[in-house]
Amino acid sequence: MTLAKAKTFLSDYRTTFVLWLMLGVVSGIIKAHRGYNNFLIYKYVFWNTLEQNDLYLHYPEKFNDLNHYGPFFSLVIAPYALMPEWLGVILWNVSLAMLLYVAVRTSRFSRYEILFMLWYAAHDLLTCLFMTQFNIAVAALILFSFTMTEQKKDFWAAFFICAGVFVKLLGIVGLAFFFFSRNKTKFILSLCFWSIVMFVLPMLISSPEYVCDQYASWYHALESKNMTNSGSRTTMNNISLIGMVRRIFIDYNYSDLIVIIPGLAIVATGYFRIKQWTSPTFRKMVLAQMMLITILFSTGTENSSYVIAYVAIAIWYASVPWKRSNLDLFLLVYAFAFGSLLPTDLFPKSLQTNLIRPYALRALPVTLIWLKLSWEMIRKNYIEREQQKLHII
Repeated sequence: MTLAKAKTFLSDYRTTFVLWLMLGVVSGIIKAHRGYNNFLIYKYVFWNTLEQNDLYLHYPEKFNDLNHYGPFFSLVIAPYALMPEWLGVILWNVSLAMLLYVAVRTSRFSRYEILFMLWYAAHDLLTCLFMTQFNIAVAALILFSFTMTEQKKDFWAAFFICAGVFVKLLGIVGLAFFFFSRNKTKFILSLCFWSIVMFVLPMLISSPEYVCDQYASWYHALESKNMTNSGSRTTMNNISLIGMVRRIFIDYNYSDLIVIIPGLAIVATGYFRIKQWTSPTFRKMVLAQMMLITILFSTGTENSSYVIAYVAIAIWYASVPWKRSNLDLFLLVYAFAFGSLLPTDLFPKSLQTNLIRPYALRALPVTLIWLKLSWEMIRKNYIEREQQKLHII
């Protein structure tokens, strides 16, 4: 294959579609053959809701670990829970891959940006698929909420934000796009409408008393999980910036607010450059930053969560109206080689056990890119750069 044909092949949407579809199919078949504990957790959110059992208790005879998804998730997973398990897990993985694919393809990005996202995030997509994790859908919901806001479809932007919140809370970062809405009253009313709908819907397969009780239980379950994640150096969770800092300094007595408050101050300094809000590129950087802080400032971050971050990194690198520097290219490659590939067998198990996992080092390259993005958002004039690019063209 010549270089020109290879370039055409890689830049063909059909290639990326088949790749992402096959990642879903193959990972689903492998999980159906080797085991799918996470899918069982999801499946029994539906069945436990139907039978009005507590969603947040241990059920060792059914699955390992605990459920941390909201009652509304019972309806999301219902079609797959009703299938034979082997078929359900395969179609669940395919659905996750295709949902994020559609979210990227329908976004208001250029062809180059879309292709860059699809190729750069493919490995972390596969990592997440092998865990049958909902984080792929979280990335898709955030992207959809941004796209709908950009297209002045506030009703549907609110739908995707609420869906993310009522399933896993992380979708709440979509509220950052509220200020980009041209009709803020409609946006607020839509949020209220969808919140009521998603709160009430699980009652159709259970009861109002049960659902209200489960939301209280959900709060306590998340609170307990947060405490567990914060207090260990060996857990597979809290592979985040706050987890990395806590594990490096080996001090479990301080509050995570020591890291979170300065981080939010950095985010706010760039975000509230109100004059830059008219820049499409600046708004894309807000999207990337919201996706990154979802990962870096959550104690629940695990390897499968990073698909959200790697979509964001692709947006950061490919979407700016200036030529990326050698430093930016280095950070991009570094993040892939020593971030995306870090949990794989390319790195010795002893290194994983004694260094990478204890210090949550997977968060390091993503943190560096977040800091670089934040610096750009604080210092760069996106409007001027866009005008200069148009003038050159």
